[in-house]
Amino acid sequence: MRELAARGHQAVGLGREELDITRADLVEQAMRLHRPDWLINAAAYNQVDVAEREPLAALEANGVAVRHMAVCCRDTGATLLHFSTDHIFDGKKSTPYTEEDVPQPVSAYGVSKLAGELYVRAYLDKYYIVRTAGVFGPAGRTTNRGNFVELMLRLAAEGRAIRVVEDFYASPTYAPALAARCVGLLEQAPFGTYHIGGGCAVSWYQYALLIFGEAGIRAEITPTSEKEYPTPARRPKYSVLSNAKMEAAGLDPMPPLEQTLREYLKARE
Repeated sequence: MRELAARGHQAVGLGREELDITRADLVEQAMRLHRPDWLINAAAYNQVDVAEREPLAALEANGVAVRHMAVCCRDTGATLLHFSTDHIFDGKKSTPYTEEDVPQPVSAYGVSKLAGELYVRAYLDKYYIVRTAGVFGPAGRTTNRGNFVELMLRLAAEGRAIRVVEDFYASPTYAPALAARCVGLLEQAPFGTYHIGGGCAVSWYQYALLIFGEAGIRAEITPTSEKEYPTPARRPKYSVLSNAKMEAAGLDPMPPLEQTLREYLKARE
């Protein structure tokens, strides 16, 4: 919403209190009321482990609800920008995933997000699917679930011994930079699927070290592995995203992770 306003676009933000996206009638009603040229779907069920216990809830929010939006956009001529995830891949590659790589999710969450993508492509020609990963931003300071940066800072402040996996790699993404590129897509890029990740490959352990380094914090942290830290849901071990297509469309490269961490930490002061 801040990025849209900064670029002179009139926008309406609807949270879950204002709109239940799992109800087709309410989505249609909202579209008739606001008549948008662009519909940006930043809503998601993203509790990866919980989704293994309640896959239907994940599928309703990440799949069926997206169908409701896609149908409305088809009927009204609006363009849909829908956020997807690196979790649609199985993580068996050792080089960054491109938009041409075949999705192969390994969790209920990943399946539900891929379903959303398929609904978008089934109903629309005018769309942007944006796959991203490990998003962190200012809102993580106030939401119940926070983000990885806040988790690391909290554990360090509590003097806890911290163990972080070093055999999973991703491309953590700064939310304000992601928002700027997404509005850029809407303004100038050809329709289609785009990867917008943080622009680097880093293990979660290395990421934690960067956080503490930029924050000037000494923490008791040791690397661990998937075998020592099992989770209910399987995750892609390597889910780094290539931003080459986004950059080829004329959008600025994503800023370095160290820079975005400094910006994030400065905003906390």
